[in-house]
Amino acid sequence: MPLATCLFKDPSYGMVYQIHTPNTCNPLTMMWALSILASLLLIGITRWVYRWRNPKCNGTLPPGSMAFPLLGETLQFLKPNITSDIPPFIKDRTRKYGPIFKTSLFGQPVIVSTDAELNYFVFQQEGQLFQSSYPDTFVRIFGRQNLSTLHGFMYKYLKNMVLTLVGHEGLKKMLPEIEQVARRKLGLWSTQNSIELKDATARMIFDFTAKKLISHDPEKSSENLRENFDAFIRGLISLPLDIPGTAYHKCLKGRERAMQMLKNMLKERRENPRKNPSDFYDYVIEELQKEGTILTEAIALDLMFVLIFASFETTSLALTLAIKFLSDYPSVLKRLTEEHEAILRNREDPDSGLTWEEYRSMTYTFQFINETARLANIAPVLFRKALKDYHFKGYTIPAGWGLIICPPAVHLNPDTYEDPLIFNPSRWEGLETSNASKHFMAFGGGMRLCVGADFAKMQMAVFLHCLTTKYSLQEIGGGDTIRSPGLQFPNGYHIQLASKETA
Repeated sequence: MPLATCLFKDPSYGMVYQIHTPNTCNPLTMMWALSILASLLLIGITRWVYRWRNPKCNGTLPPGSMAFPLLGETLQFLKPNITSDIPPFIKDRTRKYGPIFKTSLFGQPVIVSTDAELNYFVFQQEGQLFQSSYPDTFVRIFGRQNLSTLHGFMYKYLKNMVLTLVGHEGLKKMLPEIEQVARRKLGLWSTQNSIELKDATARMIFDFTAKKLISHDPEKSSENLRENFDAFIRGLISLPLDIPGTAYHKCLKGRERAMQMLKNMLKERRENPRKNPSDFYDYVIEELQKEGTILTEAIALDLMFVLIFASFETTSLALTLAIKFLSDYPSVLKRLTEEHEAILRNREDPDSGLTWEEYRSMTYTFQFINETARLANIAPVLFRKALKDYHFKGYTIPAGWGLIICPPAVHLNPDTYEDPLIFNPSRWEGLETSNASKHFMAFGGGMRLCVGADFAKMQMAVFLHCLTTKYSLQEIGGGDTIRSPGLQFPNGYHIQLASKETA
């Protein structure tokens, strides 16, 4: 009797089986063949699931659950919550497994660390035992040549480029401009019955940053650059399904449109160079045109995209939360106002602008900003990858595995911060208020410390100075927050401003 050959591939090991069956339409024979195929498929899937949930390791993996293949615990990780405490996803698992546990997120096996000692060590080992490494879904959003994916000399090179804009000297030059923008916007908002603060501050910071970076003027541009970034932001932390209609798909399309605008601008600038460079894009183009440069057009475009996004979205979230804290804690508002009114009293000319010395003297303001950053946890997790097997407290972090550092677990640890959920800037008195330490990582740490941290602090401090010395505020509505896992204001935060001079 003629035989038919059927091929079956085991999904676990990639082995291919040949099954010879009689070439006949006999129902019993067909059922026999199908049952064998089903059995082999079941065995293959079972092996695959077992290997997924019990990965090999040259040592002892931390406890935890890998959940289902590919999806892992991504849905639980992204689940929105209204608490300001350590995210439930993290808190529940640290309670069950301890401060270090394994899981799978975005199709990648990872170790999650809430241990301050391990987190700090990882920051110090950048490029040696660990390196910055984000899931592919994030890389598609931010670009494959962005700052978080580049390492070694290229990363240092780009960081130094950015510091020409937001380094010490650059900030000193920008201080008067930042104050001028804040005063103008606050004056405009005070004439309105209600202002949605998150959107208003985001627009203010976006317009200023886009002007410094690419000379973008929204009133003169035929294209709405910020609209594309808004679409990008809405899908930034979402289930990574690139299907039309999903938030992730809209996010990628928003990035695509924004990148096309930046690319068109780059082409125009290169064809019609300016005689007098006036923004950061001019500086980037100069670098691109240098003989033997290591900068490529793709890297330059991804750099500009990330700088625009990071500069306005994160700072506007922190600033909105800061104003909410001022409304919720009158004693903090009183003390902050006293510090800034004292600056005005000590001037020869009360109407003159802020000086660099006055800015540096804002001791309580910087404590206030640090406390806001501690509770805001704008970056709920930071991604790293182990370059070599690393053993810590009896567990092994395997080479190639992702490592997720969880700043909220450090910032809200009651063993470090008394009453950690209470907003208390005075807790920073007498403490080092730098951008990073073992127990404070709102701006990252080590070599990967956020290059724009001081730029963000300056914008917040100057805005608070202009607000507290000239205006009073009243809540109108909104102000509720959710985390999914990043901070959001789902109903906005609506306030009304009134000039103190007319009160």
